[in-house]
Amino acid sequence: MKKQISLSLAIALLLTGISTAWAMPGMSNQPAQTSASETPTLHSGEPLTGKVLQTMNSGGYTYVELKQKNGTSLWLATSETPVKVGSQMSFSPGVVMNDFKSKSLNRSFDSIVFSGGVIAVHPASPAPVSTPKTAASSPGSKGALAHKTVTTPVKKASGANAYTIEEAFAKKALLDKKKITIRGKVTKVSNGIMGKNWFHIQDGSGSETKATHDLVCTSLDKAAPGDIVTVTGTLAKDRDFGAGYTYAVIIEDVLIRK
Repeated sequence: MKKQISLSLAIALLLTGISTAWAMPGMSNQPAQTSASETPTLHSGEPLTGKVLQTMNSGGYTYVELKQKNGTSLWLATSETPVKVGSQMSFSPGVVMNDFKSKSLNRSFDSIVFSGGVIAVHPASPAPVSTPKTAASSPGSKGALAHKTVTTPVKKASGANAYTIEEAFAKKALLDKKKITIRGKVTKVSNGIMGKNWFHIQDGSGSETKATHDLVCTSLDKAAPGDIVTVTGTLAKDRDFGAGYTYAVIIEDVLIRK
C-alpha cells in the first residue's frame, strides 16, 4: 500500500525513531502500520548536486528531478523555493522514502529524498559566488570576479566601527564575529538563496588580483545592482557553507541603509 505523508512528518519520523505507526494527512485518523523496510532512512551525508531536469511546486513543496554527475537521476522535495530547469544546484541530504505518493500531485515516486533545502546554485545560475581565500583558485571561486569592478572610490562610512572593504579583509582575524559598517556599491544580487538575499559590494579599495576588493553580504533587506548602500552586520572570516562555497570574509545578516 502506498503511503501518503508530509515532508515535515517524514523528517520527524526519522529524527524521533518512530517505526510503528503514524496518522496520514488526507486519510482517516486511524494510524497505519509500517514495517521496518518502510521506515524512512537517512540519505548519505553528501550534498545532492546536479542539473535540474524538471521541477514543480505543489502543496507548499518544490519537487525536483536532479541529474547527478554520475549520470543517474533522483527525485527530491523541499520546502517551496525558486528552482529553474537547467540550473546546477546543490541540496542538503535528507530523509529517503520509498514508494511515496504525493496526494497534491496525484503522482507516485519509487524513491524520493526529502531535502533540508538548497545549499547553493552554481554558476552560471543566479547564486552567491564565493570569494577565494587567496589569489589562487579555490572551490567555488569560479566566476567570483565576473561582475564589473568598481574603479571610482565610494566614500567610506563614518563611525568607530566603519571600515573599507580592503580594511575588512586585512583585519578579518581581529574583526571576526564583530559588528562593522561598510559603504559600497552593489555589483551583483541573488535573492532568496537559503532564506536570505545575497549581494556583492565594492568601494574601490582592495586588490582584484588578491580578491580583496569585493565583499559578499547576506540580508533580509533587498538592494539592486548600482545602489550605493551602507551595510551594518557581523563579519565572519573563512566562512564555509559547504559544496565549495567558502568566503574569506562575509558580512552576515546586514541592515541596509541607502
